[in-house]
Amino acid sequence: MTSVGPGRPRHQQPSRPGATARDEILDAAAELFTTQGFASTSTRSIADAVGIRQSSLYHHFKTKDDILEDLLEGTVSGGLTFARAVAALPTDTPGTESPAGSRLHAVALYDGTQLCSARWNLGVLYHLPEVRSDRFARFHSHRQELRRLYGALGAGVSAAPGGPDGGDFTFRLVESLIYLRADGADGADSAMQAADAGLILCGLGDRLPAIRAASQALINRLA
Repeated sequence: MTSVGPGRPRHQQPSRPGATARDEILDAAAELFTTQGFASTSTRSIADAVGIRQSSLYHHFKTKDDILEDLLEGTVSGGLTFARAVAALPTDTPGTESPAGSRLHAVALYDGTQLCSARWNLGVLYHLPEVRSDRFARFHSHRQELRRLYGALGAGVSAAPGGPDGGDFTFRLVESLIYLRADGADGADSAMQAADAGLILCGLGDRLPAIRAASQALINRLA
């Protein structure tokens, strides 16, 4: 994430959610990028949406790309931090045992909830032509790490010998929530449904009650 110092104080009441002017800039940019498009949004229009001068915006972010980088990072940082914590749990320590697949389910549920509950549906920006450049290598690296953790947590959880490895498929199911939300088809249970679907793919549908309970316990413990 790239920013330029704390910025100058403002002499007016905040107009958007956020503890700082920088947070308000990010919120305004998120709205404009997802409703008007990244290319069509200028730094001046972002500053206007916050109620600050364009020059004041540059005290927080050097470029529009810097703003986009922070926003993209925010879509994966929470899920990645949680997935790392789950993956780091020892599996051979008394009291840490859990039903097969519950760790994958917990990561999918937590990650999916983050995507569904964010104020703006920033995942729709993933496939912008601008995001394909090396400028956003850090975001791509973190997203790929999250995907690898899904795969590692899904390895060997299939109920049937030779059955599918549901980790990567579950990752794709969770990211599909971005497009479900864009179509206005998401609901309060969408994140749970995506997490459940990954485990059902692995043939663990009959064990979902126990998996869900252990998954929620992991979230309560680590989140």
